[in-house]
Order: sequence, then C-alpha cells, then structure tokens
Amino acid sequence: MVQKSKKPPVPRIDAPPRRRGRPRAYEPDVALGKALDLFRRDGFAATSLDDLSAATGMNRPSLYGAFGDKRELFIKSYRRYRDDARVAMGDVFRNELPIRKRLERIYAVALDIYLSGESGPRGCFTVMTAASEAVHDPDIRAMVLEGFTELDKAFAACFRVAKEKGELSESADPVVLAQLASATIHTIAIRARARMPRKELEAIVSGAIDVMLRA
Repeated sequence: MVQKSKKPPVPRIDAPPRRRGRPRAYEPDVALGKALDLFRRDGFAATSLDDLSAATGMNRPSLYGAFGDKRELFIKSYRRYRDDARVAMGDVFRNELPIRKRLERIYAVALDIYLSGESGPRGCFTVMTAASEAVHDPDIRAMVLEGFTELDKAFAACFRVAKEKGELSESADPVVLAQLASATIHTIAIRARARMPRKELEAIVSGAIDVMLRA
C-alpha cells in the first residue's frame, strides 16, 4: 500500500490584536477652542449643535462624549476663555510700573483681546455672552460674578500699591477706583464688539485714566 506523502503544515499567522474602542480623530483642546470661538461670535442661543459639530469636526455623539451637552460645552468654553485671559493679563497686572503706565498696558492688552476675531471684533465673553445666560443659569451667574470680583481685586491691588508709593492722594479709595477701572474695561468691551475704531476706544481709556488718577 502506497502511503501518500504528508503536506507540510501551514504556518499559523496570528491576527494582530484588535484595538478596543474608536481612536479619537480630534484634539480636545483644539475642539474646545473652536467651540469657544463660535460661542463668542454667535452667543449661546444662536449656536446650534450642528454649528458646533461643523466647527469642531465632531459628530453629536462625539461632542456629548467629550464635553457633555451644549450647556456643559458652553461652561467649559467660558472657563477656557477666563484661563486664557488670566494668562494674557496676569503679567501686566503684576508688573509694578507707575500706575498710569500699568493701567495703559492693562487696557491695551484688553483691547487686543476684544478686537480679535477673524469675522470681526468679539468683545468680552463675560460681558457680551456669559452675562446674558447668567440671568437664568445660577452656575453661569456665579462664574460671571466671580470674574467681576476677580477683576475688581486685581485693579484694587494696583491702586493700593500706587497709593503706598504716593502716586495717589491720601483720600483715594482703591476699592472705588478699582470698580471704575473695571467699568471702563466693560464699556470698551461692548464698544469694541460694536466695531468702534481702536483710536476712539483708546481715547475713552485715556480719559478714564485721567479721571481715576485725579480722584
């Protein structure tokens, strides 16, 4: 009986292990920045989930998975804006220049922020966008009030130092001056959004500084 020759065994090739889950095709920090730009431009109510999806390049399930619902994404965008503003303005607030120079630099940095935007000046997120949502949302209201208080305290610290150095009169009240300084920040934010030219905004700032330093 003739034996059939045995075929050599076929080598087994193990399939590569399957990856679990779907890899992220986006950068969360970049996506949040895109959402922030959209909210700053159009506000909360006028920004739809479809708008956010198109801006971030993420579909709705991915948006929900990464950031939560639209309100949560708005709050995270607002936090991002405040963090960026602190970085942009922190050094100039801490720099102990003569008070007039320090105020001029603070307002110059603020105008850089408010006048930025590819489609036009975007103003201040706090004043132009978050404040309107604060009427109905207690969490956003708390963030807005916290932002106002933080700005007042930063200005008050500047005026206290100036008073100690003799740059202000003995009767000057750093807290009141800080509130005036913050109010000037808010008004130039609104006017910047209305596309008032920078030179006119700088003239408002110059006049306000004159008033504050004569107090």
